[in-house]
Amino acid sequence: MTVSVAPRERKEAGRSQQEVAENRAELLLAWYDRHRRRLPWRAALGERADAYQVWLSEIMLQQTTVKAVGPYFEKFLARWSDVTALARASLDDVLRMWAGLGYYSRARNLHACAVAVARDYGGVFPDTEEGLRSLPGIGPYTAAAIAAIAFDRPTMPVDGNIERVTSRLFAVEEALPQAKPRIQELATTLLGPSRAGDSAQALMDLGATICTPKRPACALCPLNEGCAARALGIQEALPRKAPKKAGALRRGAAFVVTRGDELLVRTRPDKGLLGGMTEVPGSDWRAGLEDAAALVQAPALKGLTRWHRKAGVVTHVFTHFPLELVVYTARTAAETRAPKGMRWVPIATLVDEALPNVMRKVIAHGLDI
Repeated sequence: MTVSVAPRERKEAGRSQQEVAENRAELLLAWYDRHRRRLPWRAALGERADAYQVWLSEIMLQQTTVKAVGPYFEKFLARWSDVTALARASLDDVLRMWAGLGYYSRARNLHACAVAVARDYGGVFPDTEEGLRSLPGIGPYTAAAIAAIAFDRPTMPVDGNIERVTSRLFAVEEALPQAKPRIQELATTLLGPSRAGDSAQALMDLGATICTPKRPACALCPLNEGCAARALGIQEALPRKAPKKAGALRRGAAFVVTRGDELLVRTRPDKGLLGGMTEVPGSDWRAGLEDAAALVQAPALKGLTRWHRKAGVVTHVFTHFPLELVVYTARTAAETRAPKGMRWVPIATLVDEALPNVMRKVIAHGLDI
């Protein structure tokens, strides 16, 4: 069987690995200079990136789309223009501004990191991966991203887009997450001799716009003629992923109590799932929880004799488990005091509360809004 070889592939075959890598880096940067995305946190071509904006965007982008992050980033930047201003804010204010973006431990770490940078570094981010990793909420990927994009350190952060481009370019058939170290090693070869931050962002853009999960536009890719997966016709099958284990369904109850135009709420403990966020009172969330057991955990309110169970359930999916909540409603007299650890808030001002998405669903279901 004769296999035809494209002209560029024959040319690459006669080059050293270093020459091939340098050529790919040049092609990638040339493509990026023509097609780079305009993003609120990205510096203009030729300008130096702002470390605060890079850090803020990278924290927000963890497990969240660019489209969803854009408005939150601009809202945060308008409220807190630099890391020192963010450090002076209260955690409650940060959580309120973050509400709806999900994965709320990121917001708590964001505030803790701002405080650390202001306190320990005079409001200036460390410019090395090691220094950045010493800060709260900054792991290996985020440290590499900030180091490369803000300080042009020769390091390659590997996000989902870069992971996909690299696994296809080199036809890495080992499944994730086991393949991560190999992909990291290969992705690093795509760094140019300079412009490390642009190399990383070029790969991110390539994965987001050309080398997409489904139906990649291979004909438009600057690296297409050297792509091993394309040559094999397996580009859409990569990267391979080990099947995820789905968590067991948990059930619980939520209690939507109104006093005129006010709603009964409480604040969740600082540590743990949705830490520090606002919620309506509720039961434990656990597998197999029965309605009777959940009702025992209803808030004790003077003069309240019965709960109305709303038809249907509220569903929500967390990273490790799906959740179903039965919603009970009740109305109380104007003089009813809130139980210990709870408070009444005007329904009209709920937009100012740090409500996670699951609680927004619960309240909407309970109040028919």
